[in-house]
Amino acid sequence: MPTATAPAKETVTATMSRWAADLQYENISLEAVYQAKRFLFDSLGCALGGFQQDDVKIALEVLDEIAGRGLATVIGSGKRIDPVSASLANALMIRSMDYNDIYWKQDPSHPSDIFPAALACCERAGWDGKELIVGLVLGHEFEMRLCEAAFPGIRERGWHHATLTAFVSPIVAGRMLHLSWEQTQHAIGISASRHCTLGAVTAGKLTMMKNTVDPMATASGVLAALLAEKGYTGPEHVIDGKEGLTRIFGGDWKLDRLTEGLGNSWRITQCGMKAFPTEALTHTPISAILDLVKSNDLHPEKVEKIQIRSLARAADILSDPSKYDPHTKETADHSLPYVIAAALIDRQVTPTQFTQEKIFDPAIRAQLKKIEVVADPEIEKVFPALQRAIVRIDTTDGRSFSKQLDYSKGDPRNPLTDHELEEKFAALADGVLTAATQQRVKDVVWNLERVGSVTELMALMKADARKAKSGARAKSRPSTARRER
Repeated sequence: MPTATAPAKETVTATMSRWAADLQYENISLEAVYQAKRFLFDSLGCALGGFQQDDVKIALEVLDEIAGRGLATVIGSGKRIDPVSASLANALMIRSMDYNDIYWKQDPSHPSDIFPAALACCERAGWDGKELIVGLVLGHEFEMRLCEAAFPGIRERGWHHATLTAFVSPIVAGRMLHLSWEQTQHAIGISASRHCTLGAVTAGKLTMMKNTVDPMATASGVLAALLAEKGYTGPEHVIDGKEGLTRIFGGDWKLDRLTEGLGNSWRITQCGMKAFPTEALTHTPISAILDLVKSNDLHPEKVEKIQIRSLARAADILSDPSKYDPHTKETADHSLPYVIAAALIDRQVTPTQFTQEKIFDPAIRAQLKKIEVVADPEIEKVFPALQRAIVRIDTTDGRSFSKQLDYSKGDPRNPLTDHELEEKFAALADGVLTAATQQRVKDVVWNLERVGSVTELMALMKADARKAKSGARAKSRPSTARRER
């Protein structure tokens, strides 16, 4: 008689896909809906600021050449193109200034990088604001859970968190396209099996790829969902099977973090926003420095030394030799010495501190050598529950000022208020949208559950301010394709 075999254990991507396919707007808590609106509003502001950045202008030129027609709207230009290209363009705009949301447990991530997958697929399918909210919440739920699952995090093993985004973006895109759970599982396999990202993009001297790899992972998920919609298949065991994520990356994995308690609480309510357009581990030191400088009226010429005590990874990644001599925005906003020097000189850290002129400002450059970053093992012990930094300023007249902060402005324990969020949006939208259009965007987002079509929102994101219309990137030479022969 043949021996009965036990049924195979369901793969983790099957459990995730089933839950995502069944999730409805009515299942989501009021607080999670509210936070989804806040993060969307913040992300749209970041995208409008990103629309004015050089890397985005270059990418849009390339997409003008290769993107196909479609129903998805490109922020800023207002063009309607295919959902894969639109999700790449819009995610790059959100990410470009390093100013959108931040979550950091075992791994860091910026879950709102995935929002454009929900936006593009909602437009393609013709869905309303409630359906969009489902997509926004889903992206945060699984991206943040993946950040909690690896011990140590994959970033500490030399991989970038865009690796994780490639697992989550197809879930969001699949749900917005109303794929079956089986199709969504295939989409996860399609995207994740071909999109692992090296940590080199955020190590040493940084390039435009620092802010591009996560948008590429978002676009990968949209492409995967479109393929799965037509019947394309991908590996179901891409996380927990032979030669899947956990086997190849090694270390300890708590995969129950991916599915345990789904729907009992909502990760989006635990995510942070950025009060500064800089790498996340710089925020607590910046907050401490600004408080010390302003409350004690400290001037640069009277400052002899600044010591920052932080995590080992902050000393390693954010204060290596290249960070003491930044030449680009990408390196400057990941340089702890630079952002501290800028805070000392300008008493603020905003997008204006990352222009080329400001990066080479002699007054800021003169402060860099005063700044010491020290890895503190005691701070390591309380991370990630606390993002502690200890700052000490020594003056030329023998005084010393110090401050310890455990988390910065924008952390869920000290969130940006709605008013502060609206101020941030206005500053980023200036020169792209008129004040009247900015108000209309705000009204639509705060009432998103009543919006009949996501395209109604996206139509408002086309630049209509006079300055934006003359913002084309200057070209040093014609492209190869158009050069006269």
